[in-house]
Amino acid sequence: MPARKITSFDVAARAGVSQATVSRALRRDPSIGAETVRRVLEAAQALDYVPSARARALSTGSTQRIAMVVDLDNPLWSLLVGRLHDELAGRGYRLTLLAGHGDPDDVEEHLLGGGVDGVIVSTARLGSSLPATLRRRGVPAVLLHRYVEGSDLDASVADNRAGGAAAAQILLDAGHRRIGALLGPDDTSTGRERAAGFRSRLAEAGVDLPDTRVREGAFDQAHGAESLAAVLRGRHRPTALFCANDIIAIGALNAASAAGLRVPDDLALVGFDDLESSAWPIVSLTTIHVPFGDMLRSAVTLLLERIGGFAGGGRRVIHPVTPVLRSTHCAPAPPSPGSAAPPSPGSAAPAAGGSAVQPLPE
Repeated sequence: MPARKITSFDVAARAGVSQATVSRALRRDPSIGAETVRRVLEAAQALDYVPSARARALSTGSTQRIAMVVDLDNPLWSLLVGRLHDELAGRGYRLTLLAGHGDPDDVEEHLLGGGVDGVIVSTARLGSSLPATLRRRGVPAVLLHRYVEGSDLDASVADNRAGGAAAAQILLDAGHRRIGALLGPDDTSTGRERAAGFRSRLAEAGVDLPDTRVREGAFDQAHGAESLAAVLRGRHRPTALFCANDIIAIGALNAASAAGLRVPDDLALVGFDDLESSAWPIVSLTTIHVPFGDMLRSAVTLLLERIGGFAGGGRRVIHPVTPVLRSTHCAPAPPSPGSAAPPSPGSAAPAAGGSAVQPLPE
């Protein structure tokens, strides 16, 4: 027969206290004296007692767990999960991962049963129903990296529109006028805003972005690799491409190399996110830096404030992004006499946009 499971009642009997005292002593309730806490801890250690997380949640009203909802089809999730784990651990919380392909529609049952104190949603597409469900059911939640239009959940995001405009400016400053784009999915706030900022800045400069030079797809390498040939067809193919994230750009870089194209001599590229691999010398991708660490910290702060009882309106923290100039954006020809010299590769241009906590519109 398997050994009987040790319970808090066994610890109480050994320590000579009540079971309720054991519960309070193990969570370091200040109303329990130091000597009583010592006896309870010694008894628990002697009996090899492991407190039940479910029992602790019932007694304290807190699980000390935060769930993160991620989209396995977006390669960025692995970067976010590791950093979020560390941020939560530093604040006394553990991370529970709820993952699926695309925007999961069956995750609600895992989040509404009281198994976690709060939820961080990083997968949200513009039509997602999960944010509204969490808000309606009173589950503390925050949107990370993407937001949902019309949702009054708190959100921590990058200034994607300003970043798209900055990417366009990099290519314009480098002398490019035949420009194309490999954009992200239009049903995400990141895809839509990066595209809008990029298009708007080109329009302000009087530079066309014809549909023949634009492809929309997933935020993955396959999109970059498979779409490159399509936008390079024709007599007036682009000399430069904006890629809506670094992963798309790396796919395009690989395809360009396989096709015998030199970057940036034959084709210039600008990415978005500034992933660690983008700075590798073999890649040296010009890109837009997203402050993921700052975004994660503010998302956790917003969520813990909700868990702590903050009941105000929805807030959106928008973090500034920064152009990072490396070696893939160079001009197709030397600059004209009297023009300003471009910044050296690897330098960072001024931040695009500014960090701010904004109330959501009524």
